[in-house]
This record gives sequence, C-alpha cells and structure tokens, in this order.
Amino acid sequence: MMSSHTLRVLSSIASRSSRAARQSTCNVTNISRAAFSAQPEAALTPGIGLGKTSTGLVGLEVDHDAVPKMITKYQALLDKLAASDMPPTSQYRINVEKIARYRIAAAQNNLDDPEAVEELCNCGQVEELVVQADNEMKVMDMYLRNRWWELVKPVDIEYNPSDEDGGHGDVEWGDTPDGEKK
Repeated sequence: MMSSHTLRVLSSIASRSSRAARQSTCNVTNISRAAFSAQPEAALTPGIGLGKTSTGLVGLEVDHDAVPKMITKYQALLDKLAASDMPPTSQYRINVEKIARYRIAAAQNNLDDPEAVEELCNCGQVEELVVQADNEMKVMDMYLRNRWWELVKPVDIEYNPSDEDGGHGDVEWGDTPDGEKK
C-alpha cells in the first residue's frame, strides 16, 4: 500500500507528464502509476529470495545472482582439475570433484530457490558458497603449483593388531598385561 505522500508525488508527476505530452507532438494518453513505481510487480517476502536484504554476516553482501555464480565457479574448479596433471586417484581431487558436482547439481535444480540450495548443500548461505568456491580455487592453485599429491604416501593399516589385549582395547590404564608390575 502506497502512502498518501507517494500518491501525491506520483499524481504530480503524471499530471506534469500529461501536460508535457499534450504540448509536444507526441501523443501519450495512458500513463499509469505503475510506470513510476519503484515497487516490483510481484510481492516480495522480507528476508527470502529477492526480498533478502542482509546475510547477517559482516562484510558479506546479499547477492541475488549467487546461484548462477556458484555454477560458474564450481565448474571452473572442475575444469581446472581436468586440465591439470593431478592423478584421478588423488584424494584431494576426488573430494573436490564430488563437492563441486553436488553443488552444481543442487544449484541447477533450484535456480530460483536459493534457500533450497542452502538446505541441500548444508554449508551456509549461497553467498558463502560462492566465497567457498573462490577460496577453494586459491587452495587448488597452491596444491597444483606445489604438487602436494606427490607428498602423500600410502599408509599401511593394521587390520588385526597383535596388541597384548588382542586389539580390543580392554586393558585399563595402569594395568599391565599378564599381571606384571613395573
């Protein structure tokens, strides 16, 4: 609902426009209030979708284009991995690919519903997810530049430990096997 002041201003503008139209050679006969309205056609729900005015996080502005940006940035991560010489078996690559593909799918399936994307990704607001993609790109640049996947060595895992307690962890602190005292 527009205030009476807003209606008076709009009426004044419309009447001036109407007088100017009559005086000019252009024939403008139908000027509506909606043409001068700053209000969008559809009703906005405060705090949701296009009605969101704040992220509630200092320094992080609302971005109504965050969902498409997510798709672009996470696809850039996948493209960079594909162009790299990092082996497909690298755990870092596996993790980044899974996260990026999941977030791209969530964003593509919910282009007009940022709240659904946030709920599916469960890692913050869509604006934060865009920042996370930017940060991951920086980490990936370091990872690729330093070839850190070459530093990760395989670890032998002992599946059947031969501890004194049989690997069950049932020896209490201070107890020694076979009743030995130290």
